[in-house]
Amino acid sequence: MLKVIELFSANTPNGKKISIMLEEIGFDYKVTKVDLDKGDQFKSAFKKISPFSKIPVIIDHKKSKTIFESGAILIYLAIESGKFYNTEDQLVINQWLMAQMGHVGPMLGQHHQFHYYNPGRSKFGEDRYFKIAKRIYEELDQRLLNSKFLSGENYTIADIATFPWIARHEWHDIGLSQFKNLTRWYNEISKRDAVIKGFSFMNENELPPKAK
Repeated sequence: MLKVIELFSANTPNGKKISIMLEEIGFDYKVTKVDLDKGDQFKSAFKKISPFSKIPVIIDHKKSKTIFESGAILIYLAIESGKFYNTEDQLVINQWLMAQMGHVGPMLGQHHQFHYYNPGRSKFGEDRYFKIAKRIYEELDQRLLNSKFLSGENYTIADIATFPWIARHEWHDIGLSQFKNLTRWYNEISKRDAVIKGFSFMNENELPPKAK
């Protein structure tokens, strides 16, 4: 029997957002792996559903709909399930979701490129993105000083979007445990059953790393 949702993805923070969300809402889904190292994302069949050759993408086979861009997918799944996107909080949820999409993810992604994958190749790049990454930690920590979750008292798609990027804290070498509020948020989300299952969607032995 065909799964309702087909998730085209890879084992990256953006990929994990959607598997976590699917586990949280309990939708039946199938994962189709996109091997980024082999260039699967540039094949014509994939480009038909992802114009910028990016993962993740979902196909809702029940409704014959294809959605690309992780933020758009999260909103779609939230609306379809009626979960993690409260009507009265949507303005603030959207702001924190867009902050992840436009700033947190791209900047931490650049930090990964210079600091983790290519150390020593560009002192300017390493210094620049280390400072930006540290500032992101500081800004998130400040937000979480007076807010249980990013958009308020409720766990939402804004948290689901941001969590997998902070889960790569070992790559960042900033010291997550120095940020009390961010660590509290991270540890709470790490314990959710759906997060644990969704985090390991391509590697059953992979768990969110403990805060250090």
